[in-house]
This record gives sequence, C-alpha cells and structure tokens, in this order.
Amino acid sequence: MNEKQRVAFVSVMGAIFLTGLKLVVGLVTNSLGILAEAAHSGLDLVAAAMTFLAVKISAKPADKTHHFGHGKIEGFSAFIEVLLLLLTCGFIVYKAIQRLTGQMAEVEVNIYSFGVMGISIVVDIIVSRLLYRAARKHKSQALEADGLHYASDIWSSAVVIVGLVGFKFFNYPLADPMAALVVSVLVIVVSIRLAIRTIHVLLDAAPAGLREKLEEALGQLSGIESLNSLRVRHSGTSTFVDMRLTLDSGLSFVEAHRTASAVEQKVSEIIPGADALVHVNPSEKPSVKTISNIMKEHQALFSGYHDLDIIRHQDSYLVNMHLVMAGDSRVEEAHEVCDHLEQDIKGMVPGAIVNIHIEPASTVDKPKN
Repeated sequence: MNEKQRVAFVSVMGAIFLTGLKLVVGLVTNSLGILAEAAHSGLDLVAAAMTFLAVKISAKPADKTHHFGHGKIEGFSAFIEVLLLLLTCGFIVYKAIQRLTGQMAEVEVNIYSFGVMGISIVVDIIVSRLLYRAARKHKSQALEADGLHYASDIWSSAVVIVGLVGFKFFNYPLADPMAALVVSVLVIVVSIRLAIRTIHVLLDAAPAGLREKLEEALGQLSGIESLNSLRVRHSGTSTFVDMRLTLDSGLSFVEAHRTASAVEQKVSEIIPGADALVHVNPSEKPSVKTISNIMKEHQALFSGYHDLDIIRHQDSYLVNMHLVMAGDSRVEEAHEVCDHLEQDIKGMVPGAIVNIHIEPASTVDKPKN
C-alpha cells in the first residue's frame, strides 16, 4: 500500500468513527443538526471508500485499452461524491423546513451533544490536513476532493454547535433546524464547486491562461515562428500536452530537434511532470527565388533591384527591397510600377507587407538582377 492509499485508508477509518458517533448521539438527543452531520459523515464515508478505490485503480499503468492510464477514475469518483452530497442535502433541507414550519420535535441537548461535535472538529482537522498534504505531493484530485469534504465538515460542525448553544442556553428551538439548513447550504456550495472542477477534468478542459504562458515561454526560443495548436488533458495525476509548432524552414534537422527538446523543457517548467509531445513543421516561407521570379517577369519596368529580404511578421511576412529606376523616370511612373509589383507579390504571399524603396539608377554602380 503506497502513501496515497494509506492516507485514503485513514480517511475511511475517520469517516467510520465519526459517522457512528454522530448517529448514536443524534438519535439519543433527537438533534436534527447532529443527525444532519451524521448523514454528512455517512456520505463522507462513502466518498472516502470511493476515493480509496479510485486511488488504487488510478495507480495502474497504461495498457492496451487505456493509453492514457486510469487516472480519469479519480474525476469520476469525485463526480459521484457530488451527486451523493446533493441528494443528502436535499433531504436535510426538507426535514429542516418541516420543523421550521411547525412540526417541531423534542431535542435533548447535553454534554454528549457538544462532545461529539468537538471530537468531530478535531478529527476533521487532522484528516483534512493529511489529505491535503498528500494531494499536493501527489497531485491527486481524488484526495483533494476528500480533503475538501473534511474541511467543510469543520465549518458545518461549528455551525451545529452554535445551534445547540442557541437551543440549550437561549431556549430558541428553531436554532437546531436553522443550523441544519446552514450546514446543508455549506455542503451544497462546496459540492457545486467540486462538480464544476470535476466536469472540467472529465471534459478535458484546458487550464485557463495556459496557452498564453506557453506562447510567452516559446517566444524566448529562436527558430519558432508560431504555435499552431495546443491540446492539454489531465488523467489523474498525469498531464498530457500535445502541440504543433511551425519552425523556420532554414533550420537543419539537428537544430529542429534541439528546438523541440527545448520546448519540452519549457513545458515541464510550466507544468511539472507533464508528458509533452511536440510536432514540428517547416514554415512555408516564400523564398527569395519566388520573389525574384516575379521581378524577372516585370524587369522591363525598372533598371534593377537589390537587398531583397523576407522576414516573418506576425502571421505573415514582411518583404523589403530596393528598386532601381531610370534617372529620368517620372514619380507617377515609379509609383505605378511599385503598386504593380506589390500586388503581384501579395498574390503570391497573401497578407504580406511589401516595402519598396526607389532609387534612381545614378546612385548605384551595378544594379543586381
């Protein structure tokens, strides 16, 4: 039995102890608040048992039918826990409303009533800390959900004590059912939060802001032109990252492999322990030869050109060149030639920004064609 399973087993034992203790005292005193807590602890027992089973199953390695392992069982377990909690809360709310609307019952508040709730708080604090510590260490969603249950029990037990005080010392009979309602509301809020997180995990929702963090990190590496796709999924304690990158087509195979390894390292820094798969494709950068062919088709319109340069710019390219025109060419004629070349280049490179610098032939010694 590993550490995760040992902590989950402690959770089961704690839930058995608290459920039995609260149930006995609740039945003896007829306190709805304590019985609500007994029901709550009873569900915690079911949840703890499911967590223990889920942690055990999720530890199994990937196989031929479960390529990403068995970690999803933790999310499924947490979702079932939520349904059970909401069902019990609905029953408690129903009974509390009955008492608040006139169907009151005799409640005996004694030292045992306060004792069981005090013991409950102490046990809840100890077990919740054990669960949270193990959940952070092993990144276990199931243990974290179980720890959340025990943490909510601390507050709900405190509310029940307030209700018992109101009934015992201030002769306020509505304090007990009101305490039960407050406990139920607390549990419902916690359950809804857990349900949202669990559904996100089961639907493979990507963590908010992750793409921005990765894009910022990739911007620190040379040779990467764009992040084309990113897919992240959680399976228990494992995180799988699948991304596609466009690299500078001028990189050698060794340089591309080195860049992909650097990307995997960046992913591990942002998501420790992630299983990253990086696909790289060369960019479809237009070559100088492509632009040169366009220039040759229109070489009768100008004397020559030089310093042709193509630079990646956002989602397209920036094309710069110096165009040499005859010294006696009119400005209007030169402008028409530039417009014509710009349209043809943009036809070959959609979205490109074209900058053409015009020079008279007398300022250059040997125009390059």
